[in-house]
Amino acid sequence: MSLRTPSSRVSFAAVTPNNLGTVRKLNSVLFPIKYSEKFYSDIVQPDVEDFCQLIYYNDIPVGTMCCRVEEKDGQAKLYLMTLAVLAPYRSRGIGSQSLQHLIDAAVAHTKPKITAIYLHVQVSNDDAKKFYERHGFKETGLYENYYKKITPHDAWILQRDIEAKAVEVQ
Repeated sequence: MSLRTPSSRVSFAAVTPNNLGTVRKLNSVLFPIKYSEKFYSDIVQPDVEDFCQLIYYNDIPVGTMCCRVEEKDGQAKLYLMTLAVLAPYRSRGIGSQSLQHLIDAAVAHTKPKITAIYLHVQVSNDDAKKFYERHGFKETGLYENYYKKITPHDAWILQRDIEAKAVEVQ
């Protein structure tokens, strides 16, 4: 991108063993739950490097997004486990750019072809639900007692279908 726009301040890097400590620290601040060691070992695997990213603003790590690919009945979906930005950096479009980065990566991914992205949002988190709905996600259900250690326990299930990019005919 050659234009100097506010979006040029946001960049991404795959989660690796070298920056995993930064991801752990951010997650401890951003989320009300402690993630397991399996979560951290899963997000550094090469097959998810496009979908597990550290989010930078002016070269400062300010957020994380982590997904896993789930294959069922011959279809692959991307499950968005975490996406968050530190409070002082919110309302700058960083979350929107991060989500668009993820959607673009999902569209470009062909092995397996991803048909949708979905996530859970705690029913008390109206702001998060509205954020995802602004980006084409739709409520597809309610998962009762999804959260075991935080209240409320219920979560909305939000999903956005992924359209393959149309091939331009010349």
